[in-house]
Amino acid sequence: MMKHFSRRNFLRGLGISTAALPFINGLPSIQANVANDPKKRLIIMFSPNGTLPGDFWPDAQEDSIALKPIMEPLSEFKDDILTLRGVHNKVGGDGDDHMKGIGCLLTGRRLHRGNIQGGGHTPAGWASGISIDKEISNFLQSNDSTKTRFGSLEFGVAVPNRADPWTRLSYSGSNKPNAPIDDPHQMLQKMYGQMKDKESLVSILDDVADDLKSISSKLSKEDRQLLEAHMSLVRKVEMDLKVAEKESSADHPEPEIDPNIELINDNTPKISRAQIDLMVNGFANDMMRVSTLQFMRSVGQARMRWLDINDGHHSLSHKPDNDKSAYEKLMKINKWFAGELSYLCKRLKQTPEPGGDGTMFDHTVIVWVNELGKGNNHTLKNIPFTIIGGGLDVKMGRALQMPDVTHNRLLMTIANAFGHELNSFGEEKLSDGGALDLS
Repeated sequence: MMKHFSRRNFLRGLGISTAALPFINGLPSIQANVANDPKKRLIIMFSPNGTLPGDFWPDAQEDSIALKPIMEPLSEFKDDILTLRGVHNKVGGDGDDHMKGIGCLLTGRRLHRGNIQGGGHTPAGWASGISIDKEISNFLQSNDSTKTRFGSLEFGVAVPNRADPWTRLSYSGSNKPNAPIDDPHQMLQKMYGQMKDKESLVSILDDVADDLKSISSKLSKEDRQLLEAHMSLVRKVEMDLKVAEKESSADHPEPEIDPNIELINDNTPKISRAQIDLMVNGFANDMMRVSTLQFMRSVGQARMRWLDINDGHHSLSHKPDNDKSAYEKLMKINKWFAGELSYLCKRLKQTPEPGGDGTMFDHTVIVWVNELGKGNNHTLKNIPFTIIGGGLDVKMGRALQMPDVTHNRLLMTIANAFGHELNSFGEEKLSDGGALDLS
């Protein structure tokens, strides 16, 4: 049997420093010198406070789906979309519906009893089990051929600097919430470990220039093109962060507002794109196979002024459907989230699969989800699970009506797509029936 050599050891054999490894780790010719390394990736994107069902759920057609207004930004990917209506969060237990919505969403387990009060319901604490992103990451990390530097990374966009059950989506285990990193500076430093400080933003590329120049002469034409594209993206992120930092430091007086409304940085759209770019870059370099992308928080009162909306998101989500002004604002908000998802899909589709066929989009399972099925009635039924990409290995371009199933079974289905055959996940009684048949 051929001895397995890690990419890291192979590259060190070429005289490449640890600092330069992230830039060349995923190149096809490097992959060819190590053990077979098939890739499949998982991205879970969260947006809060429920959706507008009538303008969200696509209509099923004979061989395709008809997208409703919220999904219009994803129109170019409609043949790669699978919506699953009839998937319910039946976990129950303590906590308000928003708390249970986000805390049980990826764990499939009840929240611990606790002292955090919300919504007039019984108080609760953190989730009592591991989330599916970490479960799948741990499974992949247990195999040398799928092991990566980080395993999984948690990206955030405008997540408030507070720790409570409404702000945490991912869990490493019972009472072990994972805080998303919502500052691209911090994420850049975590991924590459070279940034001197936030203010000076000394270029990562400057520090590894000699190593990259040295390895470039040993690469194929295809690899050189990928390396140059990778370096260009890192340089772009660095420059975008410098611009965002400069704009943030400018004098922008804030009007007095309700203290219950969260001040969300007007640079949030730029931060979102920077985080998505960093995520795709990390996948291209095989830094991780699993990632979460969390927008804001459950019950969040973000006011999205870049959409000309000065109301808090959560307050808007509680307005009745016949409040035309609130409904139109919620439409804008939900379409904006769909637009960010569309950007993520485009970036994946623009990126060739390192060492393989097609693009990274073809081998990625993207799950877009919310903690509630509808904002103004707090329902945990018909959670808007939307799956995009080619990684699930089932027919896409469909709007399925499921026979009222638990979301635990869907989480098991996602794990199965990664070769992780689970007999149950989360609350055992909610796993009855096993993984879903989506054929």
